[in-house]
Amino acid sequence: MTQVSYELPTANGAFRAARIAFVQSLWHRDIVDEAHAGFIEEMDGLGFPSAVIDRFEVPGAFEIPLHAQTLARTGRYAAVVAAAFVVNGGIYRHEFVAETVVRALMQVQLATDMPVFSVVLTPHHFHEHDVHRRFFHGHFRAKGQEAAQACATTLESLARLAA
Repeated sequence: MTQVSYELPTANGAFRAARIAFVQSLWHRDIVDEAHAGFIEEMDGLGFPSAVIDRFEVPGAFEIPLHAQTLARTGRYAAVVAAAFVVNGGIYRHEFVAETVVRALMQVQLATDMPVFSVVLTPHHFHEHDVHRRFFHGHFRAKGQEAAQACATTLESLARLAA
């Protein structure tokens, strides 16, 4: 992939900074923080310094779509990234929550014409022990890096389409 500029063309041919909004849930924060760290690390390597990435924290995954939509409508951001770890907390609702959040993020993307990227993940099994915690720390870091690659590639593609 080529080095991506962190400026995007506007309708009048000028350029604006491609700020990115990163919205994350506070549930299992230590794990979700890894997605943010992987995202920041990878974006920096792709030409997007951490100074153009704003972080927003919400209580849980369910609050992410409204924040994503509100951020998209401000016009200050070129993309929104969402991250959450939705686990089975003893009552079977985690799959429903994760699916609802991801579906709502797609609706935000289509309604606002702004790319929205999801690192909203729900494991089949998660237990609060060291083996699972270590695995998901690494998994979320990798998924944050993958989201950064998708974000940079998409912004580059959209910039070419706008030019």
